[in-house]
Amino acid sequence: MVARAPNLHLRFPVLTDRSVATVDKRQQLLDAAVRVFAREGYHTSRVGDIAEEAGVAHGLLYHYFTSKQEVLETIFRENWRQLLERFHEVEASPEQSAEQLRGVAKILLRTWRNDPDLVRVMVREVARSPKLQGQVEEIREAFATIQRIVERGQERGELRRELEPRLVSWIFYGALEELLTGWVLGELPDGDEEVSRAERTIVDVVCGGLAAAGPPA
Repeated sequence: MVARAPNLHLRFPVLTDRSVATVDKRQQLLDAAVRVFAREGYHTSRVGDIAEEAGVAHGLLYHYFTSKQEVLETIFRENWRQLLERFHEVEASPEQSAEQLRGVAKILLRTWRNDPDLVRVMVREVARSPKLQGQVEEIREAFATIQRIVERGQERGELRRELEPRLVSWIFYGALEELLTGWVLGELPDGDEEVSRAERTIVDVVCGGLAAAGPPA
């Protein structure tokens, strides 16, 4: 008896043109929402504004999202997940702790140059949202990643062992967030050179205070 080949179509779903179009349309709406929220503010914008910005019928948004609030939460959740993945890649690298902290700073600060509208929304709308409590665990992971980098640096003798890693993580991330806020508010210059200088300054200041005296033990 000849064995029958397995039916691969039953085991591996095929991404159809319709499913691709669905993903594209959903992303199109999210991208439009970022632009609208950045330009007009979350509270003063309407669902219709997002649909109009995306160039689709107003009712289509409700096919993907139940409300404007869900759109904002999705923007945060999906972009924050990508940010955390990049943080984890830095954490897993063989670099010394100071270089890993520099990598985290570059990822966060260069987001402003790459997508200023997204940063405006994350700083002005998400960070000040009364419903942020639902995202606490995801936010906490950013601090936890920085804390682990500091702890390993202390274990290797690269960073001062007497400092509290959790407190250091909050100070480091807080400084990065304040720089982003300064750019969003237009209080700090934000050209390419200024962003690069901000990266160097924050790492030099923080890591200068963290550095262990003498060579690693």
